[in-house]
Amino acid sequence: MSGILDRFAVTDQVAIVTGAGRGLGAATAVALAQAGADVLISARTERQLDRVAERVRETGRRCLVVPADLSDLDAVAGLAQAAYDEFGRLDTVVNNVGGTFPTEFLKTSNEFLNEAFSFNVTTAHALSVAAVPLMLKGLDEDDHRQSQKSIVTISSMMGRTADRGFVAYGTAKAALAHWTKMAAQDLAPRIRVNGIYVGSILTSALEYVAGQPELMSQLETKTPLGRVGEPEDIAAGVLYLASRAGQYVTGKLLEIDGGIQQPTLDLGFPDVGA
Repeated sequence: MSGILDRFAVTDQVAIVTGAGRGLGAATAVALAQAGADVLISARTERQLDRVAERVRETGRRCLVVPADLSDLDAVAGLAQAAYDEFGRLDTVVNNVGGTFPTEFLKTSNEFLNEAFSFNVTTAHALSVAAVPLMLKGLDEDDHRQSQKSIVTISSMMGRTADRGFVAYGTAKAALAHWTKMAAQDLAPRIRVNGIYVGSILTSALEYVAGQPELMSQLETKTPLGRVGEPEDIAAGVLYLASRAGQYVTGKLLEIDGGIQQPTLDLGFPDVGA
């Protein structure tokens, strides 16, 4: 008789994780491998990917490393076929790649806004459109009742709140969150689509803040749980959404953010015209 922990296993499944060279993507790839999946990982820097691949292989699972510029939509879409060709199936796509630097409103050009949208939203769409036909291969009529095929997007708390300097990033992450809900409707019942609103997580993106005690104190004080998160906090959420544990969840976004309801870091952008 299987127990509740068995629902978190993804034994012999295959996952793609973008932006997997470090941070959230790396932690997610390792977590999925620990839970039994073979993984394709992709990012720009091959050296970083190789280190993550070593950690994946230490779990006994296989890992395919595909260095790529994931702002190239053809390259990101090509990951789906690469995973299928290598492993013979495709079960989970984790659309993790994304991000945009904060910028003052009047310095946010049309081009910058378009690039933010493309890198955070269109990349997820391109990979998912390429992946879905491959995920559906081999499914019989009853397979959708278990809903084991899954797409997970990584949004941000800035996609559900507002603060100065984030008009490009926040708008793109809000769009990604809504894309998640819309795609869930289009792909039900055979493929579940969910996402995560990520809070302040101690990755390379927070290296500067981590080195400034006053800024770290500001982050921690404004977070109800009193600390910044760890990459594994997000990886655990992805595993829940990708596994049978989350088989009755689609079109939803988990808020894994320490309980915050408003931005936690004042970047000091001045009033317009000041």
